Amino acid sequence: MSDTTRLADMMAEKAGLVSAIVSRVKSLDEAYAYTLDVCDKKEACQLLPSGCEAELSDGAGALCDTKLGKIIAAPALSAEQAETFRTICADRGIMFITQGMRKHLGGIDIGFTVAMRGIAETGTFVLDSKSEELRLATMLCEVHVCVVPVSTLRETSYEVESDLRALSKDFPAYVAFVTGASRTADIERVLAIGVHGPLELHILLLED
Repeated sequence: MSDTTRLADMMAEKAGLVSAIVSRVKSLDEAYAYTLDVCDKKEACQLLPSGCEAELSDGAGALCDTKLGKIIAAPALSAEQAETFRTICADRGIMFITQGMRKHLGGIDIGFTVAMRGIAETGTFVLDSKSEELRLATMLCEVHVCVVPVSTLRETSYEVESDLRALSKDFPAYVAFVTGASRTADIERVLAIGVHGPLELHILLLED
């Protein structure tokens, strides 16, 4: 067994233990198709303002319809990658955005990212999150789909130290370590999923 295969298997095992859904893909196009299938199968998220059931003025009533249809947000893709993803989203009737996350606080169905590193021993991936758009996309979405190229996998967190040092040379620096879907047990020790972020996390191991 090659070291890359061993790390990919370890990443899949450890990420699965913290409720991440792990799949393997052979290309970004396959990752886009996977993401669209997930989006098709879920209900459109919609956070409605209180009082929408009452008789409202035209202006107030319009606020109840601010989230229409489904949205996939992928703020960190290259222009070429974004255009490809946008085209196939349009074919499925799904809105695709790369910016303006603050205009979609009523709900983003899926946040799509590509990790800079994966840490196999904990099932963690690392995102360069200095972009506010990326931070919002990954916090507001109900489902986070992250592509982790197997070439970026490292066995331990110590092995990504040099990457973190390189990122910290630029200001501002903001790095996110993501392990599993958002969860907390702060309130009466009752586990709640999705309180501080996505309800689901999908990790796509890209065979690059």
